[in-house]
Amino acid sequence: MTTDNLSPAGGPGGTARPGNGAAPESRIHDIGYRGYDGPRLGRSYARRSLFAQSLRGAFGLGRSARSKIVPVLITCVLTLPAVIAVAVTMMSGADQLPMTYVEYTAGFEMVITLFLAAQAPQAVSLDLRYRTMPLYFSRPIETSDYVRAKYLATACAVLVLTALPQAVLYVGALLAKLDFADQTTAFAEGLAGAAVLALLYSGIGLVVAALTPRRGFGVAAVIAVMMLSFAAVSTLQVAADFNDAKGAVPWLGLFSPSTLIYGLQHAFLGAGAPFPGNAGPSTAQGLVYLLAVAALIAGSYGLLIRRYRKAGL
Repeated sequence: MTTDNLSPAGGPGGTARPGNGAAPESRIHDIGYRGYDGPRLGRSYARRSLFAQSLRGAFGLGRSARSKIVPVLITCVLTLPAVIAVAVTMMSGADQLPMTYVEYTAGFEMVITLFLAAQAPQAVSLDLRYRTMPLYFSRPIETSDYVRAKYLATACAVLVLTALPQAVLYVGALLAKLDFADQTTAFAEGLAGAAVLALLYSGIGLVVAALTPRRGFGVAAVIAVMMLSFAAVSTLQVAADFNDAKGAVPWLGLFSPSTLIYGLQHAFLGAGAPFPGNAGPSTAQGLVYLLAVAALIAGSYGLLIRRYRKAGL
């Protein structure tokens, strides 16, 4: 055995061994990481980015072609009747549209529910399923920022969906030379009703969807909550009307999101009587409806905050 390759310290290649009185050799390797010296955009930029990404995702933008099928199909289903109504008005020379702006949105409540059921789980369930919440909150973003961005994005998506056919009706009415002041007032009322609907439906849909990380379960749960509550309340209203308890019909409308919106639109936006027996809430009862809607919106926001404080751990 030769000792030519051993240093006096006993290490191979002249490298001293630890513990023999000499420090070990140290090397610094450059593995390609670079420091960031750009602008720090901060919390508001993170909120805006999350909002924009969620809003785009609701319509399938930036996602696969299959993800665009449901939003595009539902948008066409909602908009095509408005195009037909405008064409009929212009060809017949009628002095008013076949339906009001407020009633148009109410007539497609089931289609809007299907859109919400498809997109609310997409907005929140996947983050829970893939456990990305801690990654969001590792940035300069708080639970309230996340909830507000998701809530507003979903509400804006529903509002765009419901406002688009109303805008088609409005432009068509002006082209048909209907009264500008009347149509503008009615269009504003329709947008107000659509905004309240979007806030209420989005809050309830997101709360239900956030209960499960499974998107399929979330879709089914949103549909069940929205439609079953409407069916149950409508059945009770029919029974009350049949048994001459007409005074109870408007109060029963407080127990379903759909009937809440119908009653609110009747009380304040001039929509027709929405309940059995041509019943509808009075102005005083409409104030109770308004308080119930505000409480549900605030409660939905509070429940989402509580849910994501736990999910972000």
